[in-house]
Amino acid sequence: MRAVQVKAFGGPEVLETADLPDPVPGPGEVLIDVDHIDTIFVETQIRAGWGREHFDTEPPYVPGGGVSGTVAAVGAGVEDGWLGRRVTSFVRGGYAERATAAVTSLTPVPDGLDLRTAAALVHDGVTAHGVLDITRVRAGDRVLILGASGGMGTLLVQSARARGARVVACVRGESKAALVRELGADAVVDISSEGWPERARTALGGSGADVVLDGVGGGLGAQAFALAADGGRFSAHGAPTGGFAPVDPREAKRRDVTLFGIADVQFDEADVRRLRAAALEEAAAGRLRVVVGQVFPLTEAAAAHAAVEGRQLVGKVLLKAGSRRRVPEAGS
Repeated sequence: MRAVQVKAFGGPEVLETADLPDPVPGPGEVLIDVDHIDTIFVETQIRAGWGREHFDTEPPYVPGGGVSGTVAAVGAGVEDGWLGRRVTSFVRGGYAERATAAVTSLTPVPDGLDLRTAAALVHDGVTAHGVLDITRVRAGDRVLILGASGGMGTLLVQSARARGARVVACVRGESKAALVRELGADAVVDISSEGWPERARTALGGSGADVVLDGVGGGLGAQAFALAADGGRFSAHGAPTGGFAPVDPREAKRRDVTLFGIADVQFDEADVRRLRAAALEEAAAGRLRVVVGQVFPLTEAAAAHAAVEGRQLVGKVLLKAGSRRRVPEAGS
C-alpha cells in the first residue's frame, strides 16, 4: 500500500510517499480501506519536532489518526457483519491507503452521509461537541469563539447557536468573516485589526463572555481570557500559535472564572463514540454544515501540511487516499 512517512523532523518537505506492507488486523481489530484522512494542526507541530516530551513518535513514522473508509477484513473475534460497513475511527498511522483499528473504536457512518464529510468530523466533531458539554453552553449565554473559521470553529459556531447562545466569532479577514456570518454568528470581530478586544466586548454586551472558547492560544488567547465575564467559563483547547493561552490561575480564581484545558477534552472510548456519532447524525440530518476548504491526494501530504500551517483556507484540510488529483476548494 501507499503511505506517507515523516522521514525526519522538519518542514512539510519531510513528508514522503512510501510503499509499505499492508497491515493485518489482529484479534479484535478490523482492516479499513481508507477513503479520506483527517488533518489537524497538532500533526504539523509534531512533524516539526514539537512536543517530543508528550509524543513518542520518532522518524520514520506514518502520521495521522483519523480516517473514514470501508471495513475490508476482520480479525479474530470480530463479527463478519462489520465487513463492507462504512466507518470512521482513530487509528495509528492514518496517512495510508489501509489501516487497522480496534473494533471498539469504530463509529458507523449514517446512510446518506459521504465519507469525505465523515472524515472531517473524526476529530473536530468529537472535540466541538465535548467542549460545549463541559463548558455547559446553554440558551442565553454570550459565547466568544477564537479561531471560528477553522474546522472545529465552524462547528462550534453552529452548535453554540443551536443551543440558543449569542455567538461572537473571532477570525482574520473578510472572507472568513463572511463564512462565519453565513454559519450563524451573531457578530464577527477581525482579530487582525487593532483594538479588536474592545469591539468584541461591545459585541458581547459590555460585560464580557459567559463562555470563551479559545482554539488559538498564545497572546490572542490571553486577550480573550480578559474578555471572560466574572463567573464565566474559559476553555483553552487549541494552541496553533505554539502554546496555550498563558492564563494566571490566581486571576481566574479571583474572578471566579472556571478554567478548562486540553486534558478536559481527552475523552474515553465510549464518550468518543457517543460524541462522534452525535456529530455524524447532525451532519446527516442537515443540521450541521461541515466546511471543507481543500482535499489533497495522499501523495501531496506535504502540500496539505503547508496549507494547514498557512492558515489561508477555511474549514478542514483533508487527504484523499487512492487519489492522484487535487480536489478544488469546496464547501459542504
